[in-house]
Amino acid sequence: MTGPAQDPRALRDPYAAYAAQAAMRSRCPVQSVSDGPAGRATYVVTGYAEAREALVDPRLSKDTGAFFAGRESRRRLHPAVSRSMLASDPPRHTRLRRLVTKAFTTGAVKELRPFIARVTDELLDQWPVGEPLDFVARLAVPLPVIVICRLLGVPEADRAAVRRWSAELFSAGEPDAIDTASHALAAYMADLVSAGRRDPGGSLLDRLVSARDGEDRLSEEELVSLAVLLLVAGHETTTNALGNALLALLRHPPVLDRLRQDPDGIPAALDELLRFDPAVSTATFRFTTEVVTLGGTEIPAGVPVLVALGAANRDPDRFPAPDDLDPDRDAAAHLAFGHGIHRCVGAPLARAEMEIALRAVLTRFPGIRLAVPPDRLEWRRTRLVRGLASLPVLTR
Repeated sequence: MTGPAQDPRALRDPYAAYAAQAAMRSRCPVQSVSDGPAGRATYVVTGYAEAREALVDPRLSKDTGAFFAGRESRRRLHPAVSRSMLASDPPRHTRLRRLVTKAFTTGAVKELRPFIARVTDELLDQWPVGEPLDFVARLAVPLPVIVICRLLGVPEADRAAVRRWSAELFSAGEPDAIDTASHALAAYMADLVSAGRRDPGGSLLDRLVSARDGEDRLSEEELVSLAVLLLVAGHETTTNALGNALLALLRHPPVLDRLRQDPDGIPAALDELLRFDPAVSTATFRFTTEVVTLGGTEIPAGVPVLVALGAANRDPDRFPAPDDLDPDRDAAAHLAFGHGIHRCVGAPLARAEMEIALRAVLTRFPGIRLAVPPDRLEWRRTRLVRGLASLPVLTR
């Protein structure tokens, strides 16, 4: 099976891919497909109800270490990436997630909002008026990077390298580059942990170090792994979600005009924008630990299960006229952030960054428009996430 990260056509036009998945869903919301030259069975979940069920079923494990144990692999991903909280099950997942949840509660994010707004304004102050500029490079990338680096105590001088390693970690079809980036990020975060021990401050990473050395007994590997995960996940998805959201608005002028005239409607519209074009179109790896029946389909034990979040978000049984961008739709139950115990822990922060950024852009640059035809836009060739390599816009 060729996923959106590997298929350039799907990157340019995911809606055609969603339509194909919709046809699959109409036949059966859970289907077996061939995955690669070996013809190994993989099951794809495209129905909304079935996706929610799969995302909370404890028989669908995320422990990639257990799945690949004994299987030949030439990969050399650093354990901080291959054995992260994201790739674990309870009770380990429960213990690790508990340590970071407080940093991303609604209350904690509320305290960050003035900083997010200030950074946004400083970035927009540098935008030229009446000249083409790249929204991705000038706002969607730097804003989330600055915010998460501040949370973790990453010095400003190191942010460009961190961003480069993170981008390489998500690159599709380049296993050597991915593996190398995983080691670079892990080594960097290990050094940052050591620096925090010598001169502790008040960052989230410093608090995790305290947990490592306190009663919670984080192992050193777990500490570095959490730091890498928070650093990467803390900006990659938000960067792509911001670009996707603005593009959706620019391609739907009536919705854009409505939010431009009523910026207070942006928070309510965020769920629909996230549903319409999520940054993560397929959930991270899962596999069955025993025989599972899902959507009337029996899935054998020990096989991968891919939950197609983008297709589920366009299931007409849950979201009527799903291909329409409707700001009046109640889309709060979308799956862009996942569902269940693995739902994105940073969702409140991502929402705050998106709301503040979109409000500022539409308020300060009400005449913003695409600088190139939509079919000339370039998309990142990535795995897991889907986003624009650049989004040329004109301001006035």
